[in-house]
Amino acid sequence: MNETRNGASAESKGRLAEAIREAKTAAADREDVVVELREAARMRLELLAQELEPVFADVPADDLLFDFAISSGTQPRLWIDAVSHVAMGRDRRTFRFVRDTRLGRTVLAESTDMRPVADQVTRYIAERMIERQRWLDGPVTSLRGRTDGETDEAEAVRQSDAPAMPSRAVSAEEAQEAAGPDGDGRGLKGFLSGMGLVLGGAALVFAVAAAIYWDRLAAYVAAN
Repeated sequence: MNETRNGASAESKGRLAEAIREAKTAAADREDVVVELREAARMRLELLAQELEPVFADVPADDLLFDFAISSGTQPRLWIDAVSHVAMGRDRRTFRFVRDTRLGRTVLAESTDMRPVADQVTRYIAERMIERQRWLDGPVTSLRGRTDGETDEAEAVRQSDAPAMPSRAVSAEEAQEAAGPDGDGRGLKGFLSGMGLVLGGAALVFAVAAAIYWDRLAAYVAAN
């Protein structure tokens, strides 16, 4: 009985070891396929880079806007600048030139033929160089309102030469004329009216207080 169990156990271990070997072999085959596909994609990108090598050489060496490098990884990419690159499609035969924007990824060119993609990359590099040159040559607007190269003294002279805003002081005679001949009389009447209101209010307060405390005051006088 024990011999039967030992034989079954050895047979099951043999099947497990064989299954492990088969799984390792399949994984190695898949890895080989992935490596082969990656190497094939990198090789195609290297061919595209060779096609664009004269264009890359015409870009000034001090221009840091472009990268012109092939990155390694699961999906090799030919980087043109920080936001655009060329990669191979899922079929590993289609070149896809894309650019990342704030609204998402935009496909600039896609073809199994290398030539149209190379032409689009060349056009893109030219447009980017023109944009950069326009930005460098464009006017600079100062936050302080001065022109390019203007010093503090020049800015002060420019501001002093500017036409001043018209201003006119009102004299005492004009103020009196605006008030009219009855201005003093109206002022005195207003003052007297205000004093009358103050005195009337004080008298009213005194009368109310006397009415409230009259009984207490009468009792106090009678007691004395």
